[in-house]
Amino acid sequence: MCAATALRIHTFGLDNIQLDDITLPVLGPTDVAVTFHAASLNYRDLMTVTGVYNPKLELPRIPGSDAAGTVIAVGPAVTRFQPGDRVSSLFFQDWHDGEIQPNTGRSALGGVIDGVFATARVLPEAGLIPAPSYLTDEEAATLPCAALTAWNSLVEKGRLRAGETVLVLGTGGVSLFALQIAKLHGARVILTSSSDEKLARARALGADETINYRTTPNWDDEVLRLTENRGVDHVVEVGGAGTLPRSLRAVRPSGHVSIIGVLSGPGEGIDVRTVLTKSLYVSGVYVGSEAMFHRMNAFFNAHQIHPIVDRAFPLTAYPEALAYMATGSHFGKVVLTLQD
Repeated sequence: MCAATALRIHTFGLDNIQLDDITLPVLGPTDVAVTFHAASLNYRDLMTVTGVYNPKLELPRIPGSDAAGTVIAVGPAVTRFQPGDRVSSLFFQDWHDGEIQPNTGRSALGGVIDGVFATARVLPEAGLIPAPSYLTDEEAATLPCAALTAWNSLVEKGRLRAGETVLVLGTGGVSLFALQIAKLHGARVILTSSSDEKLARARALGADETINYRTTPNWDDEVLRLTENRGVDHVVEVGGAGTLPRSLRAVRPSGHVSIIGVLSGPGEGIDVRTVLTKSLYVSGVYVGSEAMFHRMNAFFNAHQIHPIVDRAFPLTAYPEALAYMATGSHFGKVVLTLQD
């Protein structure tokens, strides 16, 4: 097969990753060769590169789980795709339907198996999904992790209904997808950020109320005020231990809190009495399955949802892209363009 260029971690640290020439393997019967045009960054990628996500990760490793591109060749037994088809990667190569299984995590791209921060890769046909035709490659590359996580949180697990209220923390990729999905389901959205400029942009996207958590550090009190002390129906909790106690306080009795991220770092212990006395549904959301992805794509197609892309960096500027994401100043997704 042809050669490609890949971003690879040789030793942990932002200064220790490099672009390498790789040779694509010969196609197996059910393999698909894809030229990737764009990839999107997730906070997990930053944690992987720095060794925080899995300090025992076998190196070298190609990071990245989210990419979109064009099929260039298929194995003789491939039935789903043909050359010229536009595709996105599946975050979990082996989670196709049903509930997550003990070994599902071992099939996550950019973890224990090589990822997609590369100009081309060979993947199993079951590890790809058709990209929505109306989206650009940069937009389609944002779907595998952030969009599917928001969808799983609110729709698959949350059973979101019109008229409910959703609390969204921040303005990263998952949060803005959650905002878009919630509004198109007829929900009211309260969104938090430390930036008034970002809050204004979120309101332009449809957020009903916004809270600056820098100027209003007790933002859970403000959420309760905005809901007449009832609390919200759903919380898209991307902060982790540092924000979870306030999220648990801001949600109504029998409400749903989706634990998605760890952006706030370690925090105080959680008082489980809050979960118990309010009979809360607290669920971890680890992206989603291929079947969920198909349902989400159908919804996106029906509503012509466009992902919010903050900035696109060329692959050669990957250090700047990772450093930019680490600042937390982005609004939506940070993307790598993989072709000249």
